[in-house]
Amino acid sequence: MKVLIGGYTKKTSKGIYELPFTGENNDARLGKAENIVSVGGPTYFQKDGDLIFAINNTGDKGGISVFKVNEGGSNEVDRYLTSGSSPAYVGINRDKKLLYTANYHTAVLSVFHYNDSGKLDLITTTTHKPESLGPRPEQADGPHPHFFDETPAGNLVCCDLGNDTVDFYRLENNELKHLAQYKNEAGFGDRHIVFSKDGNYFYVVGELSSKINVVKFNEDTWDFEDIATYKTIPNDFTDHNGAAAVYISNDGKYIYVSNRGHNSIVVFKVSDNHTLSLVQRVSTFGDFPRDFNWDESEKYLVAANQNSDNATLYLRNGGTGTLTPIQKDIEVPEGTRVLFTK
Repeated sequence: MKVLIGGYTKKTSKGIYELPFTGENNDARLGKAENIVSVGGPTYFQKDGDLIFAINNTGDKGGISVFKVNEGGSNEVDRYLTSGSSPAYVGINRDKKLLYTANYHTAVLSVFHYNDSGKLDLITTTTHKPESLGPRPEQADGPHPHFFDETPAGNLVCCDLGNDTVDFYRLENNELKHLAQYKNEAGFGDRHIVFSKDGNYFYVVGELSSKINVVKFNEDTWDFEDIATYKTIPNDFTDHNGAAAVYISNDGKYIYVSNRGHNSIVVFKVSDNHTLSLVQRVSTFGDFPRDFNWDESEKYLVAANQNSDNATLYLRNGGTGTLTPIQKDIEVPEGTRVLFTK
């Protein structure tokens, strides 16, 4: 097992790094980070077999590059770049060989198809318009899509930080058809989303509000019911914080959210009625944890700290949901995306 970590390339990072994973339980460790993909600003990426689909920021252009990984490195096999900023998120459907990108700065959502060799074909795009923009300074300049991926029923969903919305689409005749919209409270700053295992609830994280909102919904009738909203940081924490990544365990019993500023991962237990209760807030032992992720068994979790150039490895208790740090100060530069791989 290995861990891939990529992020910004503003300081010393050259792109995406691979860290070997050895040992078991409390003796599990990550080894030295080795650069395997050289690319500008791979702040998010996905993997399918030996193909890596990474955000690429070349300076005056941004988009997606595809790399074929080989022993000790990689080579670029295709790219799709346009003028302006690169996307913020890449989603994937490996069965249909589809990629979904959300561009925070240009407000463009894109759908790509790729073949076995990694060649990209743009299928369609749509651009979010300013609707009722939120009141915070980060929302003043327009819509900011931050997530674009699939729902449990195979539709598409986008979180828009500028509009405070969750928007649903269907890919139909190679066009994106808008289906429905859920509106959060003003200034919520929708960033990322996960769904309950039965597909009847979603949990959307607000970056600007440092909150998580539980919503019951019907993906046939597009009815929404606001169940409850919870803070991801302590009530007495007054410094700046931006909630970031969110993951739900495969059994649907626990939700995890990273806090950039409070520099923690918060663990919530999901009750039978899908309300949440606080289980734990644990330090990431670094500064600005944008992303974290776990292995297929969800026994090990790695959080990357962007500003302090380090990562932390945790052992996860599947019964209680709690995280125990077992390795700190793992050197990796400017990490913003974590992915376990074989």
